[in-house]
Amino acid sequence: MPRSPALALGLLLAVLMSVLALPLAAGPPSASAEPAGRDAPPVYVALGDSYSSGVGTRDYLADGSGCLRSTRAYPHRVAVAEGWRLRFEACAGATVRQVRRHQLAALVGADYVSVGVGGNDARFTSVLTECALPRWVSDCGRAVDGADAVVRDRLPRRLARLMRRIEARAPGAVVVVVGYPRLFMGEDCNLATWFSPAEQRRLADTQRALNAALRTAASAEGFGFADPSAAFTGHAVCDDVEWINGLSRPLRESYHPNRAGHRAGYTPLVGARLRAGG
Repeated sequence: MPRSPALALGLLLAVLMSVLALPLAAGPPSASAEPAGRDAPPVYVALGDSYSSGVGTRDYLADGSGCLRSTRAYPHRVAVAEGWRLRFEACAGATVRQVRRHQLAALVGADYVSVGVGGNDARFTSVLTECALPRWVSDCGRAVDGADAVVRDRLPRRLARLMRRIEARAPGAVVVVVGYPRLFMGEDCNLATWFSPAEQRRLADTQRALNAALRTAASAEGFGFADPSAAFTGHAVCDDVEWINGLSRPLRESYHPNRAGHRAGYTPLVGARLRAGG
């Protein structure tokens, strides 16, 4: 079936606008009741952006926050599996600065913490939107160059400051920093997108650089790092068993881990790192 440039441009613009319309700061947290007393279970605080809140799972809590938090996301699954009390702070659209400003109050008394953030600082949604366009109207290389510059020159300082704040607010807690999976493995089967193999390789390089920055920031504070790259290998967009959505309806679900990605990819990885003490 031939692909229509007009259709693609309209869909991709809608993707960008829908993501940019997501909340930039967390609203009221979705926290379960926390019993008091010595026998109360450990407290698990989940910080981060849409990859931690559960965008892509198509099922969200009506918590009034607009953060698109899901019980199918890995923080909720880990908390249920371990019997921990969850303070679910992750919020779609959050940057490092917004996590630092709006999510860290929940860390008081935390025993376990996960944090996944950084993609919005590099404006990765805008990069995907640009690279998905036909090459004759796209400047994917320039968009990726801009993301790479942020990851290389700005993000390390932002992450270092965030990690110091987490350590100060939750001394003694087990903290695991959570990375991002590779989106493509060389194939683009969506009729309204034009990710070339070369562009997919460049996006993968940026993902690796982002994870390297996260790993370095985590290590500097003695935190653990959960890298989902190996777990998601063979489960990228257009693979036989997808754990990441391609171009989707509703459009906000696009290029995020789906339910299987959270259940079989992120949950065992993050849960194991938290149980192991980082």
